[in-house]
Amino acid sequence: MRHAAPHPAPEEQPRIRRTADLLGGMRVFHRRLAGPLDVHHAISRGFPARALTSLLSKVGLLRKQDLLEHAVGMSVRTVQRLKKTPNRSLSAEQSGRTWQFAEVLTKATEVLGSQEDAEEWLLKPAIGLDRQRPLDLLGTPAGAKLVEEYLGRLEYGVYA
Repeated sequence: MRHAAPHPAPEEQPRIRRTADLLGGMRVFHRRLAGPLDVHHAISRGFPARALTSLLSKVGLLRKQDLLEHAVGMSVRTVQRLKKTPNRSLSAEQSGRTWQFAEVLTKATEVLGSQEDAEEWLLKPAIGLDRQRPLDLLGTPAGAKLVEEYLGRLEYGVYA
């Protein structure tokens, strides 16, 4: 017996769509990611390398080599190899880190009003994150959760 996938919360759908768009959207995934389970399955299968290439073309801070590894957990050399083989798939771990960065950037863009402001925010020490740069915390699931929670507090005007 097959169970119906749970419906995402209404506010999740646009954020998932905007996050997927940073990664190339329909052109890369060949389907719309409608909810968290779709995202999970896409990550588990491994994103096409084109998803990373799309993200790199749309996010200015990723053009700086020293920031790239913090953001998506891949060395510049790995990214260069992936660019040469766009049909190759990222591993589930690489896909997860890529999605996580894109999702945090999407949320920060919503909260701060523009992608440019969001990218700047990722690079500045934040008082609510013990003066650490949000970008530096994205290397672990626990750190990413702290960044997401902090963005939630900023969204609702709770800064401490």
